[in-house]
Amino acid sequence: MSIEASVESLSTGFLNIIGPDHYQQNGYPHREWTYLRNHKPVYWYDGPYARPFWAITKHADIIQIAKQPSLFTNRPRIVIFTDEQGGYGEGQEPPFRHLLTMDPPQHGEYRSIMSRRFTPRAVNELRPKIERITRDVCDSILNRTECDFVTDVAARIPLAVIAELLGCPRKDWDQLFIWSNEIIGAGDPEFRKPGENPQQTAERARMELFQYFAAMMSERQKHPTDDVSSVVANAKLPSGNAMPPMEMLGYYFLLVLAGNETTRNATSGGLQAFIDYPEQFVLLKKNPALIKPAVEEIVRWVTPVIHFARSASMDTEVHGQKIRQGETVCLFYASANRDEDVFERPFEFDIRRNPNPHIAFGIGEHFCLGANLARLELEVIFAELARRLEFAESTAPLERLRSSFVGGIKHMPISYQMNRTTD
Repeated sequence: MSIEASVESLSTGFLNIIGPDHYQQNGYPHREWTYLRNHKPVYWYDGPYARPFWAITKHADIIQIAKQPSLFTNRPRIVIFTDEQGGYGEGQEPPFRHLLTMDPPQHGEYRSIMSRRFTPRAVNELRPKIERITRDVCDSILNRTECDFVTDVAARIPLAVIAELLGCPRKDWDQLFIWSNEIIGAGDPEFRKPGENPQQTAERARMELFQYFAAMMSERQKHPTDDVSSVVANAKLPSGNAMPPMEMLGYYFLLVLAGNETTRNATSGGLQAFIDYPEQFVLLKKNPALIKPAVEEIVRWVTPVIHFARSASMDTEVHGQKIRQGETVCLFYASANRDEDVFERPFEFDIRRNPNPHIAFGIGEHFCLGANLARLELEVIFAELARRLEFAESTAPLERLRSSFVGGIKHMPISYQMNRTTD
């Protein structure tokens, strides 16, 4: 049954749009979001799993909110933490700050420290390095016919790229991968140590990550090198003052997680889309010039970051609905990227889609700092796969992350044939 047909059985009595078990078992709740876009685009969620919030599901409404950072602020609630995931209690501030928790003008001051490293020109200089990493990873599975695409390919490439940019020794890369899984996937039992609850896992992993980068920060301040870690460790704010140590650690934290998790999940979700729509992979193989629109369609289709939240700083209205001061709005980007008013045939994966005004990288002040890097990585990865991958098919159902914040795939068993590079 199609998404459109199945929404007729829904009502707004209770829609499970935030429960992590639902995401893990069923994937994104597109049926529910479709209903809301058409019947209740600004929907007051007051069910189990999380404190109440307004669910925003339309493309235009999310853009309206995102472009008003003084009216809809990032603090104190930037993510809808589900009850069993821990999170921070009512009225509590996060224990450290990073770009995602900052509002203007502070956000712009901190973002400018790293923005030059992520311009299109600066990122394109990394192409040879990313191509080398991608070839090496593909070569590592060359003589096999089956693999877990997530752990063997999709996770390894972006982790290697961000670790090299940060200047992390290769011996530490596996540990960075573990910490990333434990922080983002704390609500998933697979990534918790025995006896820990989700909040304990997340807090422990954050502390261990902070200790690791605190040592690196100290070393880079004494002996700077030409890497991103040195830029952060020796950064000066526009005032001329050094960045406070906790904000430096927050920067490292964000770079590791955002630079790893989102591209990893776009890669695995992108290949799954090509498996589900094999004619699209054939099209890309025959037409390598389609790589850029293919990447945009992959990012729209997957939308790795499912949502962020904002809080109203005063009474206002969205789509005719009154939002009171202090109430939370949850911006469901993955719903907006299927909005029928914006995308023709939104539930079809089409690498020729044009235009493709997706908002998977966000919009406004908090447009993803690493979007240019993510796009380049995905271009290199899928260009390499289109050249070398003869076929790929699933050998078992994929396993999704238990999260309603990041649309992660934990395991993706496939059979395939990988050819040698012709370079």
